[in-house]
Amino acid sequence: MTIVASGPAASTVAPADKGVGPLLRAWRERRRVSQLELALRADSSARHISFVETGRSRPSEEMVLRLAEHLEVPVRERNALLLAAGYAPRYPETPLDDPALGALRDGMERLIQGYEPYPALVVDAVYTVVAANRGITMLLDGVPESLMAPAPNAMRLTLHPEGLAPRIRNLREWRGHLLAQMERQIALHRSDALRELYEEVAAYPVPQEAGGDEPAESVAYFALPMRIEHEGRILSFVSSISTFNTPMDVTVAELAIETFLPADPATAKYLHALVM
Repeated sequence: MTIVASGPAASTVAPADKGVGPLLRAWRERRRVSQLELALRADSSARHISFVETGRSRPSEEMVLRLAEHLEVPVRERNALLLAAGYAPRYPETPLDDPALGALRDGMERLIQGYEPYPALVVDAVYTVVAANRGITMLLDGVPESLMAPAPNAMRLTLHPEGLAPRIRNLREWRGHLLAQMERQIALHRSDALRELYEEVAAYPVPQEAGGDEPAESVAYFALPMRIEHEGRILSFVSSISTFNTPMDVTVAELAIETFLPADPATAKYLHALVM
């Protein structure tokens, strides 16, 4: 599966009824940082931070970016803060299929192919699959086309009753892990699209018999595995998620590469046998 353009993302728009002060205060409270602590981090004063948050002082563009960095504000929301303060957005949002991101696309393609036969994929901020290798294609064998087009979503593919969910032997545990992951992201990002996706997948029915079975032999997993049935075998994977360091583009900042590594020797042996 080659890299494709992701679906439309939410545009960067500053709330009309809020200036930069209330937005910064909301991010500070979300991060559970006091005005004094933020001031120390940003080489400022608690008094100045208070004035900025109440609108008594207009922060410079540099100060907005400095506070956003120390509050770990996502790149998309840094643009919103700049707009609310009366400045132009600093970070572009380049479509993934733009020629300017050609090197990025090629690099991600080589990276996920390099993980084969282990599954690996690339998703955007709302889990739209923008690239996947043959290991993922193997796991998705038999999933109906309605879930694959026009743009497959990793959460829907995994948790939908017609997707992978019936084949995941520890569905309740894995479902809980995925929903908790989304809850953390919702707490960190202001994303209506992500919240809508969460509400959708959280409402999918869970079969009474889902999960609870254990492997015949006791296996000491080093992380919560996804145990999935494939052609009569139970394969076990643990996932790892990577993002780009110090991204300067909204699109790049919201990409994540997820790899699934074998959680036991039997899974590794089976996957390597497929490519021999």
